[in-house]
Amino acid sequence: MQKTDKEKVVTDLTEKLRGAETMIVADYRGLTMPQIDALRTKLIESGARFTVVKNTLTRRAAEAAGADALLALLEGPSAIAFVEADGDAVAVAKALADSARDTKVLEIRGGVMQGRVITGADVDALAKLPPLDVLRGQVIGAIIAPLNAIAGLVNAPLQNLYGLIDARIEQLGDAQEPADTQLADQPEADPREEESDDGGS
Repeated sequence: MQKTDKEKVVTDLTEKLRGAETMIVADYRGLTMPQIDALRTKLIESGARFTVVKNTLTRRAAEAAGADALLALLEGPSAIAFVEADGDAVAVAKALADSARDTKVLEIRGGVMQGRVITGADVDALAKLPPLDVLRGQVIGAIIAPLNAIAGLVNAPLQNLYGLIDARIEQLGDAQEPADTQLADQPEADPREEESDDGGS
C-alpha cells in the first residue's frame, strides 16, 4: 500500500472513530467471505458498518481521534463495527453475538461505548437486552407511571373539594325551601280590616 493510500485510510478511520459513539471490535479470523458479507448486511440493517482494519493504521487513527481505549483491543486480525448515530447498538451486539455462536469462529473482543471500554462479556449482555423500541417503551412507561400516580393524588383532594361544595349547595337549597314554604303559608292581610282599624282611631 502506497504512503498516500495509507494516509487516506488513517484519515478515514480517524473520522469514523470520532463520529461513532459505539464501536465493537471482533477477531474475524476464519470467517469466509460469504459469512463476512452476510454479517455486514445484518449490521447495515442495524445501523453499523463492519470494517476490516489493519492494526498499525488503526492505532494511528485511534491516537489521532483520541480513542486510546481502543488500542488494547487491536491485537491480531481485527474488524470494527462502527455504530452510526441513528444505529441500534443492541441490535448490532445481537448480530455479532449470533454470528459468533453460529460460526464458532468470530470472536468478540470488546469495544468502546460512549467513551467507556466494554468487554466481550459486556457485548454479550448488551445482545440479550430487548430491542431499542421495546426499551424506549419501557422507559416511557416507567416515567409515565409515577406521573399518573401524582396526578391521582392531586386530583383526589380536588374531587373531594368539589363533593363538599356540591353538598353545601344542596344543604343551602334544602334550608331555603322551608323558609319559602312558611312565607307562602302565612294568610294575606284583609284590606277591610286595615280600613276599620284606621277609622276607629
